[in-house]
Amino acid sequence: MPALPLPRRFLTPSLIPLPKRLSEISDRGTEAPPAAAGLNDDKVTAIWRRMKGLYATGMSPGIALSLRRHGELFFDRTLGYADLESRQALSTDTPVCLFSASKVVTAMLIHHLVERGELELNTPVCHYLPEYGCEGKERTTLMHLLTHRGGIPRIRETVGPEDIFDPERISTLLHRAVPQKPGRRQAYHAATAGVILGAVIERVTGKPLNDLLDEVIRKPMGMRYFTFGLPQSEQPSASNPAKNYSTGLQLSPVNSFMKYAVGAGLQEVVDLSNDPRFLDIVMPAGNLYATAEEASRFFQMLLNGGSWHGKQIFQADTVRRATSATGKGSRIDRTLMIPLEYSPGFMLGARNLSLYGPGTAQAFGHLGFISIYCWADPQRHLSGALLTTGKGVLGPHLPALLALQMQINRQTL
Repeated sequence: MPALPLPRRFLTPSLIPLPKRLSEISDRGTEAPPAAAGLNDDKVTAIWRRMKGLYATGMSPGIALSLRRHGELFFDRTLGYADLESRQALSTDTPVCLFSASKVVTAMLIHHLVERGELELNTPVCHYLPEYGCEGKERTTLMHLLTHRGGIPRIRETVGPEDIFDPERISTLLHRAVPQKPGRRQAYHAATAGVILGAVIERVTGKPLNDLLDEVIRKPMGMRYFTFGLPQSEQPSASNPAKNYSTGLQLSPVNSFMKYAVGAGLQEVVDLSNDPRFLDIVMPAGNLYATAEEASRFFQMLLNGGSWHGKQIFQADTVRRATSATGKGSRIDRTLMIPLEYSPGFMLGARNLSLYGPGTAQAFGHLGFISIYCWADPQRHLSGALLTTGKGVLGPHLPALLALQMQINRQTL
């Protein structure tokens, strides 16, 4: 397929080839008329233009964007490839790994068990998982883990990429981990808290995490994917998930930061995510697979106060508790090194400096590996999911990503 020439300053091996006609690699789901969402054609076209601008940076082989306003799916489109090698196009039905945006699903399952009276957020974790109660973690609560104050943002013992496929070893290392300022210091737990929260869910319910997910969310909401991992044996009709690619400037400081934040370099994380074994494991903090539409559907349900098509998935009070600030206010996160405020399970927006663009003080959601955003904004009656397969920290996509965020916010206010 012929590539669209790029400016010389962007010609690096990490940039992807662009076809002459984006229509060759674009897909559109069943969208409601813009008027149904209180919009017009020009507003939707403006968002689509910015999405194409993001793709034109050559920093992401595939992009999927799904947006709902007043509950109406007015935008559901993809651009690019699910697999660069085979030139398989990314479709609106292609599952994509949400990476850390998976955390909100695990968090809501914890809140569901609180609803049922089986868990209490301010109870120490070791009440449910006795083996966790050692080395200074005896008073660590579920609330601490949900708000990234558990004191175990990373595993300090030596671990290698292959250890991700050995859940028992990871659990053992976390059980004997010595926490740093538990309950006091906010430091993003990229994967560690999810392992413990998933173990609590399975211990209390006596069933695998995906079974509870199926029962509470996936089946009642009619999801095709929306599962931790994507074992083909269990879903023979499932599409192959989109592959991930490292892009952008590969600088030593970038890799150092990645290793500090998530325990592995950029290329290592990408390679692990494309390993077939990654589909067969359950990572409560990092490997839920979904389409953009399914992710925005989940956040629309939260925006609806836990309701979806007449079914009460979560109680309205549960959603409020899960998405509300804990009263701590924005503070510098000691892992990500940016000001950030968490609810028990979500990253919260802010009036000025916000993950979801300026003027999103009421927004709640979560980021996933570099530039995946899943969020809801009550002020705009908006739920959305932006899924990208290019994993680049530095590159020309950054201003294009901000421009897309701002366009979405401007056109839906």
